[in-house]
Amino acid sequence: MNYVELNNKVKMPNVGIGTFLLKPEDAENSVREALKMGYRLIDTANAYVNEKAVGRAIKSSGVNREDIFVSTKLWPSEYENENAIDETLERLGLDYIDLLFLHQPTGNYKKGYQQLEKAYKEGKIKSIGLSNFEGEYLEDIFNNFETVPQVMQVECHPYYPQEELRKVTEPKNIKIMCWYPLGHGDRSLMEEEIITALANKYGKTNAQIILKWHIQMGFVVIPGSKNISHIKDNFDLFDFNLNDEDMEKISELNKGIRYYNGTKEQLQGYAAWSPEYEK
Repeated sequence: MNYVELNNKVKMPNVGIGTFLLKPEDAENSVREALKMGYRLIDTANAYVNEKAVGRAIKSSGVNREDIFVSTKLWPSEYENENAIDETLERLGLDYIDLLFLHQPTGNYKKGYQQLEKAYKEGKIKSIGLSNFEGEYLEDIFNNFETVPQVMQVECHPYYPQEELRKVTEPKNIKIMCWYPLGHGDRSLMEEEIITALANKYGKTNAQIILKWHIQMGFVVIPGSKNISHIKDNFDLFDFNLNDEDMEKISELNKGIRYYNGTKEQLQGYAAWSPEYEK
């Protein structure tokens, strides 16, 4: 396991398991098995409706709580709920959260960030994150709050390596956590000629080459799966390194292509939607 150091000196694993789109029973099984394999970073969210399942997996894993790094996200409908963080802790069955994000830059996100700052100072959360905040939204946070976030979670992969965002985050040592690190499984990316050639060269899978590129770029990756063999493969990244020339070849794949583009209309919809939490 390798770690990155956040701008508040907290150490965070650079490879974790994501639980986006996993039903509670699948999330519980995947997280429990991942922890057995050596994973120590777990990512979930209010909106994934599987926080209770993640909490059950942590409890049953036998791994010490202090050795596990848990990240989750407040949904916009919770930004003005002053009990939202306590309720999130209750669903997870935890006394603290290692990293808590605001999930989307919509609704009353300033009130949401106030809640994060308060919880951070109280020790309920150990680090603050923003998910999908870029451009004007990110500047708004920088200009209006005392605490600089530690992590930015955004879409990031060789087709879209977040060059512009990194110009803002790197001077402040804000780490990038990547969702869709494998391009949402797009075969065009996964089967790029250079990726396949490097997989053959290093004796690894195409997915492992892409994930290793992320790690060597300084990113944190959270590929998700309910397939146990895929979960194992996604963690088998620490016995090789890509050389500088091969890293450059992968970086040349940058096409400025996103797989997801949230519109203002979609963001407004997010602000209105409220998750039906797992019972």
